[in-house]
Amino acid sequence: MAPNDSAGTNGTTAPGTKGAVAGRRKAVRYIVPVAVAGVAAATIGLVPALASSGDPDLPKITAQELIEKIAASDTQQLSGTVKISTDLGIPSMGGLAGSFLANGADGAGDKGSASADPQTRLTELASGTHTLRVAADGPDKQRVSILDNASEYSLIHNGDQVWAYDSESNAVYHAKGGADRGEGEHRAAPDGVPTTPKALAEQALKAADGTTSVTVGGTAQVAGRDAYRLVIKPEQSGSTIGSITVAVDAENGTPLKFTLQPSSGGKAAIDAGFTSVDFKKPDASTFSFTPPKGAKVTEAGEAEGHANAGAEAEKAKGDLSALEGMNGMNVIGKGWSSIAEIKTPGGAALPSKESGDVPAEAQQFLDALGDKVSGKFGSGTVFKTRLVNALMTDDGRVYVGAVTKDALVNAANNAG
Repeated sequence: MAPNDSAGTNGTTAPGTKGAVAGRRKAVRYIVPVAVAGVAAATIGLVPALASSGDPDLPKITAQELIEKIAASDTQQLSGTVKISTDLGIPSMGGLAGSFLANGADGAGDKGSASADPQTRLTELASGTHTLRVAADGPDKQRVSILDNASEYSLIHNGDQVWAYDSESNAVYHAKGGADRGEGEHRAAPDGVPTTPKALAEQALKAADGTTSVTVGGTAQVAGRDAYRLVIKPEQSGSTIGSITVAVDAENGTPLKFTLQPSSGGKAAIDAGFTSVDFKKPDASTFSFTPPKGAKVTEAGEAEGHANAGAEAEKAKGDLSALEGMNGMNVIGKGWSSIAEIKTPGGAALPSKESGDVPAEAQQFLDALGDKVSGKFGSGTVFKTRLVNALMTDDGRVYVGAVTKDALVNAANNAG
């Protein structure tokens, strides 16, 4: 079993640090861009996979060497099954997302074109447990399928073509192009959607600075492969993140499993991992798609045009117009305890049910998360999850971060 060996990120500059940073930047370029996690996972189903064969006996490795191993990994081809779930301490997002989009631009509960739009469907990964089948062949070919009991939703990226298909509604979404994303940014998923365990690991390693402890926490077996455990822990108080553990393939350096434990304890809040994986080149047919007979096909431009048409969409646009002139975001603090402060223009109040700007179902969802607070800043409401919390003051300021409620209140009290 590998020792708990620090990577030297607790405020001093360890030898090779610059090389490690450059390595991490290289690793970002080589991330296999398969959208599998949404806001992923607390995977109870992965526990037996980690424990059944015991901890493999692997050569000793330091945290610095393990980080460099991840950075050197150039996994471009794989296929497998990922089991993910999320426990953020919020109600299920299924069917609710449309409440925030002008009562569902395509109609609430409509099983038509909107049901295949990735912007809508991938939000389902923000809660619950999901099984996904994934495949990738370089930066231009990826596929991810969300498997339900009696249906399947697939998202396919092949060159300049992106297809999405919902078998339950027989709806198809099609987008073409994507060259404007820049080198290495072609992907099947919308921007901002978390991807593979490797992508999640790279995001975590970006925070491995003077506010972070990085160690090797032993070994494991994930999806039948030997792996090292890289453990990342914030060294600051006030963060809602307790630790992040990344299981790294001992042979090729590919992260196989990502687990985030909240500082409040309990089961994992985010965990995404392979239950089976194969690093061979997937068959070319995996990335081919032809709309089934009778399917309703919606082009990306048509969907956007429909969403912006009609009185309801115009009302939604007006509701958000007050936010267009927001001041530049001010970041308070650093590292894991950093808090973003945003001010609405002229101290305008945020949209609410009382003003008619927020649908009643959405407001009920927000109220279930909120705690009324007060202090030197005045009064406001803290909206809570197990990870990210936000304080919205009554005079139109927003403080948000992966920090505790007390940290948000202190930031508001000390803000000028």
